[in-house]
Amino acid sequence: MASSSKRPRSGASAATDTTAAQESVPHIRVAVIGSGFGGLGAAVRLRRAGITDFVVLERADSVGGTWRDNSYPGCACDVPSHLYSFSFAPNPDWPRSFSGQPDIRAYLEKVATVFGLRPHLRFNTEVLEARWESEQTRWRITTSAGQWTADAIVSAAGPLADPQIPDLPGLGDFPGKVFHSSRWDHDFDLTGKRVAMVGTGASAAQIIPSIQPRVGRLTVFQRTPAWVLPRRDREISQLEKWLHGRLPVTAKIRRGTLFALRELQVDAFVRRPGLLRLVQQLAERHIAQGVPDPALRARLTPDYRIGCKRILLSNTYYPALAAANTEVVSSGLRELRGSTLVAADGSEHKVDAIVFGTGFHVTDMPIGARVFGANGTSLAEEWKDGMEALRGSTVHGFPNLFFVIGPNTGLGNSSMILMIESQLNYMIDALATLGSIGAAAMQPTARAQRQWNLELQHRMDRTVWTTGGCLSWYLDPSGRNTVLWPGSTTSFRRATRRVDLGEYELIMRAAPAAARTVQEVSA
Repeated sequence: MASSSKRPRSGASAATDTTAAQESVPHIRVAVIGSGFGGLGAAVRLRRAGITDFVVLERADSVGGTWRDNSYPGCACDVPSHLYSFSFAPNPDWPRSFSGQPDIRAYLEKVATVFGLRPHLRFNTEVLEARWESEQTRWRITTSAGQWTADAIVSAAGPLADPQIPDLPGLGDFPGKVFHSSRWDHDFDLTGKRVAMVGTGASAAQIIPSIQPRVGRLTVFQRTPAWVLPRRDREISQLEKWLHGRLPVTAKIRRGTLFALRELQVDAFVRRPGLLRLVQQLAERHIAQGVPDPALRARLTPDYRIGCKRILLSNTYYPALAAANTEVVSSGLRELRGSTLVAADGSEHKVDAIVFGTGFHVTDMPIGARVFGANGTSLAEEWKDGMEALRGSTVHGFPNLFFVIGPNTGLGNSSMILMIESQLNYMIDALATLGSIGAAAMQPTARAQRQWNLELQHRMDRTVWTTGGCLSWYLDPSGRNTVLWPGSTTSFRRATRRVDLGEYELIMRAAPAAARTVQEVSA
């Protein structure tokens, strides 16, 4: 047996090399994951708070988040433009009352430039793992472009980031084109093709009217119909743009009016679902006007209370479904046999291309499998029985991890930007509090987090999302709604106005010994 000429390095030498390797990893105060509304908003607020030692880690090659990824035909927002923007970055030049994807993406690019965020952006940098190092009281972040360590992480990856495609028998052998609505293949020409649209959610309601006139045959697989209301969209006049630009107070009045109208709707969704009966009658009238065929109209009429699932807005959806070249299959897709799609009802449909409008990993956010807390457990494991956080923002066992659009912060009737800004207030106050008291990190107590979620789920019991008689993507496998906020945006802003230290454990930096909580130091 030949002997090796290499000698093992001494323990001291190995330790020195390890220390040197660790010191070569750049350290920052805050790492922000994602560059959509949440990530860019966090970057602006950090700079305004005087924190400039941060990076925004983005796996794609540009900013925009869901408004970069979703570029399908007809993609637009279902929240009025003047409410779907940051309060600190009003846009007087919105072209329509409900703006399209290109305009929203352009707005986010402008925010990144105007607020000086470009130097902080790290594109093509996917977070592969984030692990809390207790002894150093910091996060170690491994990405596709290298490592960082950080005092805190702001997770703004978002719930609508990773598409969900069902695992169907035969899908891998389908000879035609297949893609998800959020990964649209613009190089594939649908003209004259036989196209299957799987799903009838918000994206499908915009895609179907956009592609129906040019495809040869459109087959829509509908498991559950959605309630649809008219879309009151129009072009914003030059006079309005001029007024909003020259007299910003007019834009504030417009935004305030839109905000107030949506706050008034909250009670019907969260406490008195019976009040939605009038809205449901408007939706029934909308179906009658758009679908002349009574048999098709019956298949498109939901059997649950309006508001239980997301309400769609469209003036063109029903006419597209009623068109001669469209077939609505009142069933989900069961399997594929070559180019033949077999529905759950047994019907068969031959197609050239499939577009999946089947949603996203919302109640099982993929970022959870990449984040490991103080005890080495992943966030996904921590949430195996359902997502929960304190005030939608922080999680016990994961110090200095702050969520933007965390558990139970979604909305069913208003602008998510309002919720994002509230969570940013909370995050900035938390970082300022740590600095003022000299603590290294903070995490919610298990008791505070549990109490918050018990009360939240109790309030959820009265909402239309629970009592409306439907199954929706708001619910996790156990039937709990871990996505939506059961209240007004005003009440959420009050709940996140400032950090209550009574709900937190503070972790002090103690070198060279391991980090200890404030309670341990006092003892």
